[in-house]
Amino acid sequence: MGPVDAVVVAAGGSERMGGLDKLTVPLLGRPLLAWACEAVDLPDLVARLIVVAPAGRLVWLDDEPTLRARITVVPGGPRRQESVAAGVRASDATTVLIHDGARPLATPDLARRVAEAAQRDGAAVPVVPITETIKRVARGRVRGTVPRDDLAAAQTPQAFRRELLERAWEGRPPGGAETWTDEAALLEAAGIPVRAIEGDPDNLKVTVPADLARAEKVLAARLGVGAGDRRAVRTGFGQDRHPFGPGSGLSLGAIHIAEAPALFGHSDGDVVLHAIADALLGAAALGDLGRLFPAEDPSTGGIASRSLLRGVLARLGEAGYEPRDLDVTIVGARPRLGAVRLEAMREAIAALLGIEVGRVSVKASSGNLSGDEGAGRVVSARAVATVAERGTG
Repeated sequence: MGPVDAVVVAAGGSERMGGLDKLTVPLLGRPLLAWACEAVDLPDLVARLIVVAPAGRLVWLDDEPTLRARITVVPGGPRRQESVAAGVRASDATTVLIHDGARPLATPDLARRVAEAAQRDGAAVPVVPITETIKRVARGRVRGTVPRDDLAAAQTPQAFRRELLERAWEGRPPGGAETWTDEAALLEAAGIPVRAIEGDPDNLKVTVPADLARAEKVLAARLGVGAGDRRAVRTGFGQDRHPFGPGSGLSLGAIHIAEAPALFGHSDGDVVLHAIADALLGAAALGDLGRLFPAEDPSTGGIASRSLLRGVLARLGEAGYEPRDLDVTIVGARPRLGAVRLEAMREAIAALLGIEVGRVSVKASSGNLSGDEGAGRVVSARAVATVAERGTG
């Protein structure tokens, strides 16, 4: 029936993730995007695995030699449909599987069924029934109930014969004014039939931070990690924000930047370590940093955030957990954090947590010149941490 290529779309932002890059967040020790790629990497069916993403989003491939050998990376466009087109045009296969990089729970079985359906029928999309009652809402009021008998939610991977996509693009080019949420919608608009096949209710698209814990729980159950014990592997989210204050000597990410102004706070104001501490505490359901070390306690005034984090790690150990993976994003227009400082932070944080440097990711953003961060008045940090029960690998 001709060769099949898989295109994984991973060029977009993470607008609803609080500044985190959801595609690089670790799930069971691997980036979310790695799980999405693996779902469509079927060596007996898929000839090439094409990932549409900025190069910096794929640095983890050095630790994934099997995927690295299979993946071709191409740059994306400003919209999803343009990124899809870039990936498809890098392929010469008869049939293409198109998958969202934010769906780590798709299974190889689903990918195979979709690809085979497209080879037979031309185009195929997995769908799941909508079970909730659907309301039409406008201006805060319910305007009506939508019959759901013939409604379904579409998922990826979707699959198409290449010639059908090209035919649809002739009248509706990817760079045109119209926007399509998926390729099935594009083909529908072009009058090309699309086969609906049974999807997978677990095939979640990660959109908000709470989805990360759900995705990891499903993966852990599939792999038998901590079977019978949901505490085996857990994920937490933390964030903190401090304004600049008087004085100089900035503590940030467990390093000291002497020439930068200090952040104002009860402790030394290290927002990165504070966010990490809250993420670790959240993963183990141990409360938050402010509850453990209240700001009104004079004994902790001006305390080094390293000491606070060590206290959190002690609590974590008492509860039977240990840090496993960490992803941090720092947002602020100043000071400028280049590769040298970010790497120094990675090393210092890894040493504090007692984990390998390769399990720590630290990224920085200028805040796109918006808000207090973009104006250089504050620095904020967001962190996602994975903890594992001691002895669970």
